Amino acid sequence: MKNRVWIWLVALALITAGCTTDKTQTVTASKPVAATKQEHENKNRIKAKVTKVSDGDTIKVDLNGKIEDVRLLLVDTPETQHPGKPVQPFGPEASEFSKKTLDGKEIELELDVSEREKYGRLLAYVWIGDKMFNEMLLEEGLARVAYVYPPNIKYVDHFREVQDKARKAEIGIWSIENYATDAGFDDTVAENQTNSYTETMTTVYTVNYKNCKAAKDDGAAPLRKGDPGYSSQLDRDGDGVACE
Repeated sequence: MKNRVWIWLVALALITAGCTTDKTQTVTASKPVAATKQEHENKNRIKAKVTKVSDGDTIKVDLNGKIEDVRLLLVDTPETQHPGKPVQPFGPEASEFSKKTLDGKEIELELDVSEREKYGRLLAYVWIGDKMFNEMLLEEGLARVAYVYPPNIKYVDHFREVQDKARKAEIGIWSIENYATDAGFDDTVAENQTNSYTETMTTVYTVNYKNCKAAKDDGAAPLRKGDPGYSSQLDRDGDGVACE
């Protein structure tokens, strides 16, 4: 009798151990917390398509069939189309970088706390793939951290770190001493240091393409009315977009 009880107890212990092992394996196989967090962040982004790059820090997008103006959050690029200011150094470069990176591309918009600014434009961090374009401008030295108005400050500390690296490397806007300031871009400083740069800017804004093949070979097509190189001769259907 004692032997039977002993055998029964050993069998029970083995069964219990097997159940414990299965339970542990189930917990181990569960989805990592980090992956779940990333999926949650991606769900907070809005898919859109860029229809036009207005300048370095402003774009137009097709958002569910509606065209919206978008102002990139926490960054400021030199002016190229401001009615009261001249074309500023590195403004054309910032615009060209934005066009090559974003024009016609599928992107995602990440909003902060306030959705729009006083002019009605959407305020957003722009994602293309797994890169944030606001940050890319800072990395290239084509923008400064600006318009830091709470509550839209989600990435401001990180942006300042990226800006500091570009400043120390003296690239882009940081290659001209005292040009980029907390108050904006100082044109008077730039005038004394950028004679050769002025010639470059003139060349950029007097581009002429003899045909659409030349524009496409240069990576500039399609050309929209107002873009460098646009002409009515290249816009055969007169819809404001040449070399489509």
